[in-house]
Formats: sequence, C-alpha cells, structure tokens
Amino acid sequence: MNVLAASMDIGLHPAFALLLGGLVAALLRGHFASMALVIAPILGFWQVYSLDVGMVSSMSLFGYEILGVVVDQQAKLFGYLFHLAALVAGIYSFHLRDPWQISMALLYAATAVGVAFAGDMLSLFLWWEGLAITSVFQIWGRKTKQAEESGFRYLFFHVTSGLLLLAGILFRYHGEGASAFSLEPLTNALEAGDLGAWLILLAIGIKAAFPGLHVWLKDGYAEATHSGPVWLCAFTTKCAVCMLARLFPGADILVTIGGVMAMFPIFYAVIENDLRRVLCYSKINQIGFMVVGIGIGTELAIDGAIAHAYTHVLYKGLLFMSMGAVLYRTGEIRGSHLGGLYKTMPWTTGFCIVGAASISAFPLFSGFISKSIIITEAAKNGHMVIWLCLLFASAGVFHHAGIKIPFFAFFAHDSGKRPKEAPINMLIAMAISSFMCVFLGCNPQWLYSMLPNGASGYNPYDATHVITQFEILLFSALAFTILNLRGKYPPELPSVNLDLDWVYRKAGRLFLVSMSSFWNGLNKWVHSLVVVDFISKVGAFTKGGQVHFLKYLNEQMHNSGLISSGNSKIESNKVEKRARLGIHSVGLTALVALLFIGVFLLIAA
Repeated sequence: MNVLAASMDIGLHPAFALLLGGLVAALLRGHFASMALVIAPILGFWQVYSLDVGMVSSMSLFGYEILGVVVDQQAKLFGYLFHLAALVAGIYSFHLRDPWQISMALLYAATAVGVAFAGDMLSLFLWWEGLAITSVFQIWGRKTKQAEESGFRYLFFHVTSGLLLLAGILFRYHGEGASAFSLEPLTNALEAGDLGAWLILLAIGIKAAFPGLHVWLKDGYAEATHSGPVWLCAFTTKCAVCMLARLFPGADILVTIGGVMAMFPIFYAVIENDLRRVLCYSKINQIGFMVVGIGIGTELAIDGAIAHAYTHVLYKGLLFMSMGAVLYRTGEIRGSHLGGLYKTMPWTTGFCIVGAASISAFPLFSGFISKSIIITEAAKNGHMVIWLCLLFASAGVFHHAGIKIPFFAFFAHDSGKRPKEAPINMLIAMAISSFMCVFLGCNPQWLYSMLPNGASGYNPYDATHVITQFEILLFSALAFTILNLRGKYPPELPSVNLDLDWVYRKAGRLFLVSMSSFWNGLNKWVHSLVVVDFISKVGAFTKGGQVHFLKYLNEQMHNSGLISSGNSKIESNKVEKRARLGIHSVGLTALVALLFIGVFLLIAA
C-alpha cells in the first residue's frame, strides 16, 4: 500500500474529535462545556467507523518515518470501546461545571485512542506519556489533601512507566537499529533475555497493575472524584492490555503473572471497608484473566482477553458509576457507614446488581461470554494449576464484588441515610451500560464478530460452561450466606488495609528523609566552607588587604632610602589612615599600578 495515499485516506487522526473536544471544553463554561462530553465521543465513534482495516498514516521526523496510525481489527475494536466508554462517562459526568476537569477527561480519552492506533514505538511513547499527564486530573479534581497526595503518587508510577518504555525503546534501538521502532511482537526477544523487551514489559506492567506494581490503582481510584474512576477504569489498564496483546502474545511469564493477579486481590477485597477500593481489587482480579489469556497466546485466548477487556469496561464502569452516585448523594463510601439505600435509590440499586451479575459472570450477562473463553483455553492448553486459580478467582469475585458491593451499600444494616436518587444523567449512563451488559450477554456473536480472530466459532452457552459457572456461583453464594449468618464473615469496620503501598510510602519517606539529610548537610558544609570562611576572608582582604600592602610598601621604601622625609612610623600611620579612607598619594598609586601591570604581563606571557 502506498503510504502517502494511505495517509490521505485516513485524513484526521482517530483521536481528533476527542482532542478537539477537550481543547474546546477548556474555553467554554457551564452546559456548553458539558456538551463536549457527549458530542466529541459521538463524532469520534463515527470517525473510527469510517476507517478501513489496512490504512496507515505516516510522517517524517528527524529522518525517521513515524507511523502515527495503523488501522487493524484490534485497533478498531479498542477505538470503538474507548469512544463508547467516553460517551457513557461523559453522560455520567454531564453535571460537572469544572471546564478543566472536563477538558482533561476528553484529552485522557483521546490519548487512549492514540495508544490503540499507534503504529510504532515512537508514536506509542508520545500517547503513553499523555495518558499519565491527563488522567491524574481525575484524582486532583476532588481537591482534597488526600487526593493531592494520591495524585502525585499516581503520577510517579505512570511517569516511571513512560521512562521505562523510553529506555526499552532506546536499548532496542541500540541493538536492532530503526527496526526496533516497529510494533511487532517481542515475545521471542523477551524469552531470549533482551533487556529492552523486559523494560517495555515492565513499563506496560505498571499500567496493567502487575502484582507489586498495583498500588497506584487502588490508591488513586479511591481518592478520585465521584466520576473519576468511571474514566480511569476505562482507559489506562485497557491500553496496557491492548499493548500486551500486540507485543507479548504467548509470553509464558504472563500466564503466571495473570494467575497471581487473579488470586491475591480477593483476600484484600474481603476485608476492605472502602467499597471503591473493593472495586479496585476486583479490577486487578479481572485484568489477571486478560493477562492469562494473552500469555496462553492462542488465537481464541487472545480473542478472549480482548473480549473481556471490552465487557470489563462496561460492567466495571457500571459498578463504579453506582458507587460514585452513592458517594455523590451521601458523601460516604465506607461499607460500615452505608446500608438501606435501596429505599430511596432503587434505580441505582438495580443497576448495581446488573453490574454485579456481569462481573460475577452470570449466564446471560456480559462477563460470562468473555471470561469463559479464557478459562476454557487455560484448561485446553494444559495450564491446570492456572485453571484452578481462575475457577477460585471466579468464585472470589462473585463473593466480594457480586455480593459484597450491593449488599453492604444498599442492604445489610440500615444506616439511616435517606439520600435522593442519583441525578438523571447518572441514571441514563448507568442504564446504557446495563443495557450493553445484558445485550452482550444474550448476543455474544455481536462482539465475537469484531474480534481479531472472530473467536473461532466459540459458543459460551454449552452445557459444560453453564453448569460449571452455576456451580461456582452457588458455592460462593452459599459460603457468603453461611459465614454471614454465623458471624464469621469479616465485618465492615472503619479500618485501613496495609497493602504494598505501605512499603512504597515508607520507602519513599525514608528516601526523602535520607536525601534531605544528605543534601541539606552538604549544603550546610559548603555554606560554612565557602560563604562563612572563604568569602568572609576575601571580604576582609578586600577591605584591609590594600591597607596592609601600602603600609608594608611605605616601610620598605623608607628603609631603602627612597623616602627620607619625616619619621617612618608616623608616615606609615598616615599611609594606613589614608588607605582606609581611599586616599593615596599620586606616586604611590602609580607605583602600585605599575606593579599590577607588571604582574599581569608576566602572567599573560
């Protein structure tokens, strides 16, 4: 394909509508700014729809050809997904009156679209950094001290991710030349121990919330605005999944990483009191399924991971929207301080239950049609330990996200709170997501047909899949009921979970204290040496040096007979007095000048 012709065919970048909407929103106020939240995603969706697979857009920079856009089936699917997510989140956030927050939200969505359509490593890096810069304002927008601090920690992780990505690109360029800029699979390079490939995997792993690198997610999302997690959950981690599927399909290490991701958050979620943090842990759990699918690497497993990313955005966004509505109306998100809200927030309760059923992979809901692909492929390809982990994780996510979230938020004990139902724009957004969750669950082939490999004719609704999933769900529900009735289930208490972020915070504080002590100590020593000692002596010499020099010179001239008039001691005192006043005899001044010129000439020679 002729690149120039392809560039002409593409025209505007797929992210153009969102970029323009973000810039325009920053200049508008009130409802006019909010309108951009709806109009820009619709226009962008239509733009993506008009693209044909195989289109390429390129430009020349410093002698290198940069593929700014490459259109393939995966890019188009994520393009649809990101614009749909931006539309739903925009409707949900329509009541916002902060132009800056609206602008950054749209620019954030635009950078995600840019990542999905990136054609090479250079364009990927530019959009990758944009993700970090634009997304943090969904945290800072809450305008609390906790949100400010959390935002800086969030930014630290994501800027680090960008630096690691750049380092990986440079290492690959050093070894491979310009071919290293290509977005081709790096699985073989990774298995061969290529440092650049490992750095790129680590960079993506930060945004994917790999174990040990996940703390930014539950820290940042929990402190964001009531609408912030709806935006955050749709883009950053899904960009990571998109790049993992493109760069590391079939990497064996991802199977293990994904299995751990699916398992460990369950235990934290059970004891967590903050319900948005519970959703954060369940999000890490669900990303683990996607990572496992990418690590298995078969066409069907890759399709399953991408399909799960698609359904996850919808149902996880729905759950975050319901909790955001609770926070917006009550100012509270702790399970210990909620309960009984179904009485005055029935629609929000119903939508939350739809999201809970979807994330729990109930048949006829969206989570079932994607999660079952990954579990089936794990068993089919001999990953029996991982298969068992995924089954346990499926039971666990129903336990803490499918049951705990709606139960403690809307039922459980009566908190006495009687808030209004969520605003109409929030309800509309939740209704759209709920419809999509049910529609995809009942019409899986609609989604399968858009996958890169068409899901290879997979049918989720066979007897084995349905019966197995119902057994998992019933077992989990029974366990929750028995534990709760016997008082063995961890109660919702005001508490703080110590996750690995405790290590990072302690290490960060220790680093700051040690650096402060070192540099402040060094500064103090340099100040004492240079300013106090050296400068003061220079100042003293500047003030008194000439006096002593002229006094000494006068004495020597008397002793040599060059000057014979008067008493030498008296004359010496006169010279000193005049020197301190800046008054010198013409002859003496001339002599000093000649001496200075002579020394200068000697040095110059």
